[in-house]
Order: sequence, then structure tokens, then C-alpha cells
Amino acid sequence: MSYSSKKSLPKLKGRASNYNPKNRFDEIRVEQDADLMDIPPSTKHQTKYFFDHTKEILAKNNSPDISFKFSLNPYRGCEHGCIYCYARPTHEYLGFSAGLDFESQIFIKKSAPQLLDKKFQSKSWQPQVVAMSGNTDCYQPVEKELKITRECLKVFLKFRNPVGIITKNALVLRDLDILEELAKLNLVHVCISITTLDHKLTRKMEPRTSSPQMRLETLNKLNEAGIPTSVLIAPVIPGLNDHEIAPILRAISTHKTKNAGYILLRLPHSVKELMQNWLVQNYPNRANKVLNFVKETRAGKLNDPRFNNRFTGEGVRAEAIQKLFDLSCKKYRLNEQKILLTEKHFRRVKNGQEELF
Repeated sequence: MSYSSKKSLPKLKGRASNYNPKNRFDEIRVEQDADLMDIPPSTKHQTKYFFDHTKEILAKNNSPDISFKFSLNPYRGCEHGCIYCYARPTHEYLGFSAGLDFESQIFIKKSAPQLLDKKFQSKSWQPQVVAMSGNTDCYQPVEKELKITRECLKVFLKFRNPVGIITKNALVLRDLDILEELAKLNLVHVCISITTLDHKLTRKMEPRTSSPQMRLETLNKLNEAGIPTSVLIAPVIPGLNDHEIAPILRAISTHKTKNAGYILLRLPHSVKELMQNWLVQNYPNRANKVLNFVKETRAGKLNDPRFNNRFTGEGVRAEAIQKLFDLSCKKYRLNEQKILLTEKHFRRVKNGQEELF
């Protein structure tokens, strides 16, 4: 099977997606034809920010194949713009598209630290690890100015509630002072997501993330500061970056990281169209092969949402990827010990007074 792309649309600087596919909840869609518009061959698309007046800051997760029950997303949408991101379709619930809108129409939860403080004060809160984040990157570019994630980390430290961070951005090092204090009480774990060691592929596929080398250097600095780290190779894309599994694991082992995991690519809803278009535009000779390889791991489809199967896939190719990962981990002595955070230091802090849990 062959796939076509939106060839008439201009390539946008710093964007993985260059258009907005139809929102699956909208009945009407107006699509612009670039051939009829006076658009330069390469142009910029400015990011817009909106305030999100949410009343609850912790999202509850009931998925049996995810280790955490609650996650905290300081933002909706993500300017990192990773073309493959499974969270893109969540923007459709806001009336936007999973395409260009997801990476350029960002919602800011300015009251996140105050809402988190209120949650931890509640008698109903049972101390447990909270993930930052599930549907966005808590260290995306705007965080440098707004510092919402930093203020949330202060709340975690205040109440001594454990937190697990996952990011593709070296900006996490800005908060090293707070992370060190959390680490002294075994309250924090930082996971750096590394998709590839190829700088050119990074700029095409996840254009506003930190470079692979910066992510490796970030791991080194976190480890030197005594902060537990791990790496997630996500996603593994058969035919595009699966050959990098062993080199990535070798690289992180030399940067003192001892734990790793991976997630196999799946393409829910409109992410299918976005990824297909991106492959045809950037790797036209490889597009069909990659998409057919993905289907081999997803029972003939491009997505499989089934619990306990969605992260690793199935079939001969998926099993080969799993074996390669396992053997590489063994070779580089990874995953010999689990990272386990503690809830025993939790305390409620209200009106300047401490109440031991």
C-alpha cells in the first residue's frame, strides 16, 4: 500500500506537522489549498498561549498497564511538536486539531501549584508517586519563562510527596536545587526520553526538543547530583530508529544511567495521517516500508489500544525488538535494580503548621 502527502503545503520552520487534520468531533471542516494562497516556500508559524482555568490538577489513571495512578500536566498541548505523539488527539476535545494546533495552541495551567497544594492538604489524599506528565512535556519551551513546573516541584518538596518526571528537555537542570532536596529523601526520579542519537532526525521528528547530546549530558549531570535517572526509548519506530536501540543503551550506560525502557510506536486517530504525511515528506523512499513494519507489530493495523499490548506490540518483529532490547540491557548491565520512591516522609502542611501523615 502506498501513501500520499500534503505536498502542496509549505514546510514550517520548527514544526513537525505543517497542517491540521480534521478534528474527529467536528462535522464541518474548511481546508485551505496552499496552491491558491500567496505563501512563501518556508514560513514560521507563531505559537499562541491560552489560560486554562481547570479546577482539578491531578488526572486519574485507571489503566492496568501504567504504574502510576495520578499525573500532573501543567500544560495542554506541547510545543516540542513530536510528530508521533500519542497525546495529540487530546487537543480535539478542546475544539482544536491534533496537528499544527497541538504544537502551537498551548493552554497554560497557571494555578497548578496552588491546586496541587490544596490537593495535598486534603485528608482524602493518600501519598503516592505522581507523574509529571502524561499528555504533555512539563519542561516544554514556555516553562523557561513561566516556571509552573518549578513551582509544582516546590509543592512536592513542601509536602514530601514523591514525583516522577519524564521529559525531552535539558531545562530540567534549571531545577537541580529542588531535585537534589527531593532526592535526599528518595522522592524524585527523572526519566529522559531519547528517541534517536541522530541530530538531523531529531530536528525533523521532534523539532523543539533538546538535542540527543544535550539529553545525554543532562543524564550525566543529574546522576552526578545524586538524582535517580532512567531513559525511555520512545517511540521505537520499526524501519526508522529501531537499529538505534543498542547504541542508545550503550550511550546512556556511559552516562551513569542504570535503568531503561522502551515503547513501540502506535498511531491512534489522526496521528496516523500526520505520521504518514511526515514520512512521505521526509523519507519518501522508506515511508511504505516503515508503515508496513508498524502494521506487522499491530496485527495488521497502525494502532492497537489494548492494555498490556499497546506498549510492546505483537508478532515476530515486535518480539525481535524486545529481544534486542533485553540483550542490550543485559550487555550494558541495565535494569539490574528498580527505582523505588518512598511515601513515608509525606506530611500535611497547612497554615504554617506541619501535620505528620
